[in-house]
Amino acid sequence: SKSLSDEENVKLFGKCNNPNGHGHNYKARLLICLLFSLQIDPVSGMVINLTDLKEYMQQAIMEPLDHKNLDKDVPYFAEVVSTTENVAVFIWENLKKLLPMGTLYKVKVYETDQNIVVYKGEEAISE
Repeated sequence: SKSLSDEENVKLFGKCNNPNGHGHNYKARLLICLLFSLQIDPVSGMVINLTDLKEYMQQAIMEPLDHKNLDKDVPYFAEVVSTTENVAVFIWENLKKLLPMGTLYKVKVYETDQNIVVYKGEEAISE
C-alpha cells in the first residue's frame, strides 16, 4: 500500500509484500441469480444467453486482468491495493455494468485453496 511505510507493509502483508511484486493465479466463480422479477425467455428458456455471459466475462475479467501485473497494468489498482478482496470488488463492478440488472448474485475469488473471498455487492460475506 502506498499509504503505508515499508515497515508497515511488511508487517501487514508479510510474504506478499515484495518490492518487485508477486503473482497469483486467481480463480473466480460467479453466481448468476434468477430472481422472481427476471423473466425466462420463452423461446430460449434462459434468463441470460450463455454465449453472452461468456463474452461479458471476457470483457469484465479476462481482458483487463488475465496475464497482467495488477499494480502496473490495471489502472484501477494504481490507487487501490490489489488484495483478493479488491480483485473481487473489481470483478463485481465490471460485471455489474454488463449483466442485466439483478442477475449477479456474488463473485467468489480464490487466491489459494485456503484464501477465498466472496463479494455480494456492498455486502461482503465469508464462507
